[in-house]
Amino acid sequence: MELDDYWQLLRIRSGVFEKYFTGSSVSESLSPGFENSVENRLYFSDALRLYLEVKHKDKPPQVHQYSKRAFKYLKRSIGDKALTDIGRSDANTLRDYLIDRDLAGSSVDRIFSTLSAVFNYACLEYDLGFRNPFQNVLFDKKKGTKTRASIPLVTIKYIQGRCVSVDDERRWLVALIADSGMRLGEAAGLLCSDIKLSAPIPHISLQPYHWRPLKTKASQREVPLVGSSLWAAQRVLNETKGSNFAFPSYNKSVLTNSNSASAALNKWLKAEVQSSYTIHGFRHALRDRLRAVECPKDIADQIGGWSTKSVGESYGEGYKLDLLFKWMKKFDSFSKTPERILKSCQ
Repeated sequence: MELDDYWQLLRIRSGVFEKYFTGSSVSESLSPGFENSVENRLYFSDALRLYLEVKHKDKPPQVHQYSKRAFKYLKRSIGDKALTDIGRSDANTLRDYLIDRDLAGSSVDRIFSTLSAVFNYACLEYDLGFRNPFQNVLFDKKKGTKTRASIPLVTIKYIQGRCVSVDDERRWLVALIADSGMRLGEAAGLLCSDIKLSAPIPHISLQPYHWRPLKTKASQREVPLVGSSLWAAQRVLNETKGSNFAFPSYNKSVLTNSNSASAALNKWLKAEVQSSYTIHGFRHALRDRLRAVECPKDIADQIGGWSTKSVGESYGEGYKLDLLFKWMKKFDSFSKTPERILKSCQ
């Protein structure tokens, strides 16, 4: 054990990871007294710093915020301990603390996943053979979670009509999502230049930005514009003035304010249809509408930006825009919305 500690100390003093930091070596960025301590113990705060500055060096600010928030919960429940001192009882204490705060099971799961990743990375980099106490902790992952229901087509048609009637920035955002299946954050963080109306096939080019990253690699895609999504894109380019953002109301700071958009639009949606449907329900509906026209699974995955589970499906460049457009036109409901519905909304 003493020999392992000695080699660990040499690694830190040699500045093995120094190139990943600016202005100081890793040993200088660790907790005070780390290098000279008897056991050369690595504290969780040190592990987190290493994880963020090396593993997640190029990740967007949101990722760093999630990791720091998870550590905040850990520190409040058991304190900032050395990795060698964190045991299963500490993980259980954290679990009980989170449950007492009435966090949903999915939130607890994300916190433990984050802490587990930090712990594993530190053990890997410093050759520490510790058992990860944050893995396989038992709790109800379904507690407080709600199934997001798919919005029925008749309700989608009604909401599309209301969007045409109200005709403002928020309604453009709803209409854009309704027939494209984009995530709310994806749409809210768009630039006007991402909307390609003059292309042979009108579409949106979804790409990650520092103010709005994308959820997965598959999320970076081209989305054909049909129905209410095409109408909304036209309204955005015609009416948005003085901003590069398609929805400037939700891009006033360094990050797209998706939470504000979600709260406002879900409140409006609930008032309109008097149900528990949420904006994300349009995305569930997209999948059902693609199934209804017997769209092949891999094409549906590419349209919605869902990650594929097959290795073979990840090969190549994917389907061309014209083929995606062909399938999306099959479920275009906006152009088929009865005139009586549109008139009743005006």
